[in-house]
Amino acid sequence: MLIGCPREIKPQEFRVGLTPNAVREAIGHGHQVMIEVGAGLGAGFPDDAYASVGAEIVDTAEEIFARAEMVVKVKEPQAVERKQLREGQLLFTYLHLAPDPLQTRDLLDSGVTAIAYETVTDRAGGLPLLAPMSEVAGRLAPQMGAWALQKANGGRGVLMGGVPGVRPANVVIIGGGVVGTASARVAVGMGANVTILDRSIPRMSYLDDIFHGRLTTQFSDTAAIEDLIIRADMIVGAVLIPGAAAPKLIRREHLSQMQPGAVLVDVAIDQGGCFETSRATTHADPIYDVDGVIHYCVANMPGAVARTSTQALGNATMPFMLALADKGWRKACEDDPHLLEGLNTHAGHLTYYAVGRALGIDVLSPTLALKT
Repeated sequence: MLIGCPREIKPQEFRVGLTPNAVREAIGHGHQVMIEVGAGLGAGFPDDAYASVGAEIVDTAEEIFARAEMVVKVKEPQAVERKQLREGQLLFTYLHLAPDPLQTRDLLDSGVTAIAYETVTDRAGGLPLLAPMSEVAGRLAPQMGAWALQKANGGRGVLMGGVPGVRPANVVIIGGGVVGTASARVAVGMGANVTILDRSIPRMSYLDDIFHGRLTTQFSDTAAIEDLIIRADMIVGAVLIPGAAAPKLIRREHLSQMQPGAVLVDVAIDQGGCFETSRATTHADPIYDVDGVIHYCVANMPGAVARTSTQALGNATMPFMLALADKGWRKACEDDPHLLEGLNTHAGHLTYYAVGRALGIDVLSPTLALKT
């Protein structure tokens, strides 16, 4: 199979879809790989690192989209890229379609077969291709929130760990999954007073055990959220419904109850955000103020640490990429029902039910798509 990896063009996105190691493995399996010139530079991988393992370095993304049988990326294809996709081509990347009707319509119109990293599952019910980036984003969230809390950035001027005689920051994390746990680990390490909200009793028991009482767990409901936001210096939104739009857990009217200069960090922004006032921002312009509350809603947080993120993502995606290349997408998905869960579009049909519900689009069963 001819595999192509273009340079990412989303603003301040420095990750790359294939590492040199992944290219080496693919070529070892008998495949050809094209890399756009400069695609890996943001993650610290020069063109020579790809050429030395056998990749073809091409001058333009247009050539990759025109020739490649499978296109491997990191972020969702941008409008100019979507125009170059075609029926019979395989796209393997993050998509986050539920809050993005324009992208969804373009993918359907192109006829491309698109497998989304974020909806591939595993035997334990986890999301193995989302988890590494969730770990990165979760660990970054308190770090970036602490920066936003600084007075010069519009925040309350509160130090996360406090000092002797002065209380530390109150950090509320909504969601105790991969993102929430990673956020809690860093926030606790910074010395903050951390409360984590979740609706799973077993998960809260697990968090209580691994943190040895260094944070507070609380069942998540409207009353608990409204009580905690009054005293919060920082709130991390870490809620995920696989493939679906994130629920809005903090409404505009709640902001008036919060302390001036408090910070909201919305890690769920790729899925539309879990705060009503969230809108996607970039690393170049990451924060904005609504009613005195600072919002940090960067849609590609892991791009800030591109080398770590690219390596972590490449470790997770490589086995699936090789299976798709070795077997073709149909056979690979027939053999692995968890990979089939990643199928979002095929030949003009939407094939993921949560996206269909969010956008009001009819869905073709992915099992039937295998036969189409």
